[in-house]
Amino acid sequence: MQYAPTRGTARHTLTVIAFAALSLTATACGPAAPAGPAADDTPTTAASPSTTTSDTPTTSPTETPTTSTPAPQTPKPTKEPAAKPTVTDEPSEPKVQPVVVVLRPGDAGAKVRSMQARLKQIGWFSGDVTNFYGTRTTTAISGFQRKRGFPVTGIADQRTYDRLLSMTRTPTQDELNNVKPQSAPAAKPGSWDVDQRCLTGRVICISKSTRSLTWVIDGKAQYSFDVRFGSEAEPTREGTFSITWKKVDVISNLYGTAMPYSMFFSGGQAIHYSADFAANGYNGSSHGCVNVRNMTLLKQLYNTAPVGTKVVVHW
Repeated sequence: MQYAPTRGTARHTLTVIAFAALSLTATACGPAAPAGPAADDTPTTAASPSTTTSDTPTTSPTETPTTSTPAPQTPKPTKEPAAKPTVTDEPSEPKVQPVVVVLRPGDAGAKVRSMQARLKQIGWFSGDVTNFYGTRTTTAISGFQRKRGFPVTGIADQRTYDRLLSMTRTPTQDELNNVKPQSAPAAKPGSWDVDQRCLTGRVICISKSTRSLTWVIDGKAQYSFDVRFGSEAEPTREGTFSITWKKVDVISNLYGTAMPYSMFFSGGQAIHYSADFAANGYNGSSHGCVNVRNMTLLKQLYNTAPVGTKVVVHW
């Protein structure tokens, strides 16, 4: 069956065609559109460089990341250990200092005579001095060494000889030639500086005014000899004392000087032989002791007056 449009339908069709033509005309006569991309070319924002937000680096598919394990290392010591000393079976021998001999038995000459005179000054040598180093000299040196704790050899080595020099003075010509000093004549009553304290018993009476020492027994003077005293800064004490102790070989622990045949009567003050007094007389002074320069009479007094003997020091 054919469809035959009616009049009304034909009219409607014409209307639609006319509207379509009008629509095309309006579209063609409007303002020209700017040249631009095709309708399907939608403008896009230029692609920014891709930013990887992950901190993990991209790994090539052909490379398999591996974790290398470091090989263990032995730490080096900060300090090399000290080398151990070599121990031997035999101990090392100590070095022995050679002994220097100054004089020995059998030697002869002026040096031997001088050494004998020095030994005689401090009571180690008796009799006349000679030029020969014999038995008497050997005995004297042995005793001198023993007293000081030195090896007792009887040989005058350097150590022994130096100590002897430090304790004595240079011998006088009289000492080297065995010239004996003249003994003082026995004091007569009235000729010595009498002090009432010296008239009873056995007394060592010492006068500062006459610078003399007198050995007195029951008021009678036996003999006298010269003495000297301490200075104003170190005076010899005055008064009545007694001998507290005696010693032949004494070295001052304050001044390092020899004090042969010491008889102590007041603390450290003593009656003793003085090499300086013998050499220089009254040009010097003691440190408070009573110095004697006549060795012969001093030895006699030393052997006569025992500990406890009365001592009087007066003006």
